[in-house]
Amino acid sequence: MVEPTDGVEAAPVRRTRDTLWLYAVAAAVTAVVLAPLAAPGYALLYDMVFVPRQPLTWDLVAPAQSLPRAVPMDALVSLVTQLVPGWVVQRLALAGAVFLAAVGAGRLVPTERRAVRLFAALAYAWTPYLAERLLIGQWGLLLAYAALPWLVRAVLDLRAGRDGALARVVLAAAPAAITPTGGLIALGTVLVLTSDRMRAPRSLLVSQRMHPHRSRQALAAVGVLNAPWVVAALVTGAGGSSDPAGVAAFAARSENWAGPLVALAGTGGIWSAQATPASRATPLVPVATLVLLVLAGVGAGLLRRRLPPGGAARLAVLAGTGFLFAAFGLLPGGDAALRWAVVHLPGAGLLRDGQKFLAPYALLLVVCAALGAERLVARIDREVAGVVLVGLLFLPVAVLPDLAFGGVGRIRPVSYPAEWQRVAEHIEEEPGEILALPLSAYRAYPWNPGRVVLDPAPRYLPGTVLTDDTLRVGDVAVAGENPRVREMRRALAEGRPVWTTGVRWVLVQHEVSGEVDSQVLGGLERVHDGPFLTLYRNPATVREPGGSGPARLAVVAALSAALLVVIAAAVSALHRRATAW
Repeated sequence: MVEPTDGVEAAPVRRTRDTLWLYAVAAAVTAVVLAPLAAPGYALLYDMVFVPRQPLTWDLVAPAQSLPRAVPMDALVSLVTQLVPGWVVQRLALAGAVFLAAVGAGRLVPTERRAVRLFAALAYAWTPYLAERLLIGQWGLLLAYAALPWLVRAVLDLRAGRDGALARVVLAAAPAAITPTGGLIALGTVLVLTSDRMRAPRSLLVSQRMHPHRSRQALAAVGVLNAPWVVAALVTGAGGSSDPAGVAAFAARSENWAGPLVALAGTGGIWSAQATPASRATPLVPVATLVLLVLAGVGAGLLRRRLPPGGAARLAVLAGTGFLFAAFGLLPGGDAALRWAVVHLPGAGLLRDGQKFLAPYALLLVVCAALGAERLVARIDREVAGVVLVGLLFLPVAVLPDLAFGGVGRIRPVSYPAEWQRVAEHIEEEPGEILALPLSAYRAYPWNPGRVVLDPAPRYLPGTVLTDDTLRVGDVAVAGENPRVREMRRALAEGRPVWTTGVRWVLVQHEVSGEVDSQVLGGLERVHDGPFLTLYRNPATVREPGGSGPARLAVVAALSAALLVVIAAAVSALHRRATAW
């Protein structure tokens, strides 16, 4: 029997240690970023709304009068919260996003150096992109961001013909596809990375064992994952056009003296000033961005040599396309083109907030910068190299210190007042349409101090809740698309009693901005009166709650198909041995 050599024994041990270090750093970053979530309650901030048990209503599965911005995310949350409380789901989603982003980026870097992997892990989980999307509450987009490095690796494996790669492509794309934007990013990633337009020599193609039919299968599978929101968009009564005022309102913005393009180059530049960490305004941030870009430029050649032929070029095309979407509104003629598109092209409203498509660019920037750090330290004295590498490792944290501890306290759990549950129980006894007053998309509650959050009523109450879908960004009011809400707004503006509109319930929220004219509440029966909420019943309602028409059943069919694809991929993955890079 031949005894293994020390070198053969050392390699698996070293890989295990590297993996443990990577997981430890990812766990540490997750703990530091989300430390406030160790306390009980729900973190409610802008678009991030979780409730104890989200009802599975038709309007969350397939919105009848609004665009499907949260399809199929809302349906999935409703299903999961039937089994576990919403606070658990929130923590799993946020912690999973940060942890998997770090581990995925660390594993994607083609290197044998542990410190280089750790740099990529920390940098990708500590980008301005992640910070800004976290502070605006878009946790679904963060899952897409976290899934991206895993998806890239799986698609590269697919090109190389590795067993089980197709299943891993589907499983990596699934969390991204819970929102329309994430689904498009996943579909674009698979499309670009499986493209054969950038052909390598035939001999290299043979050595890569290309399987074109698997590429087509991957595209088809990820297309099915996107089907729920696509079908929901086709059958909704809201129409496909959007308010062109949103183009300027959602355009990338400058965060410091260097302008919006430099902010985007550093993976920041979100449209909302309230979601931007204060540290992004410091004068040295553009300098740090320049350092990162230089490192990425130094490492780009190393990435090209270490990836399979054409791999780096495809990643560059993917990243460049994402950056172009983010910056398009800033380019000459871009604003006018987008304004025309959102009015005349159904679904083009997705492009208004272009900065969210910056995720592929952020990933390539981090991977190239990590390899640039490797090249840099390889050319200097070994003793100095260690100090330089440690400094580079903590550069992302030094430039963005206020991501720590939930954006320094901006993410903080609170408890819903008990009367929210009592109101939900009243409505559950007699389901119907609910009008939330005063009309406002976002609320600032005294029990959620210092924060603004999307009205939780549509996710807390068991019925179709009508809330204002007009979004105010500074002095700009971006109109929504819901025709039923427009009908309510006209009735309120005319002073007509709400009972004439046919809603079953009226929920008046107190201690929030806005007033409700008592005249419009005439003819309603008050069934709950509390310090924060008053619930009225309309005894004259003749309109029945919306049911499961053919359009909504089509969305359910698309959801079922997507779920079957994920289940099939999971079963396939369980029957195959995981393939290392």
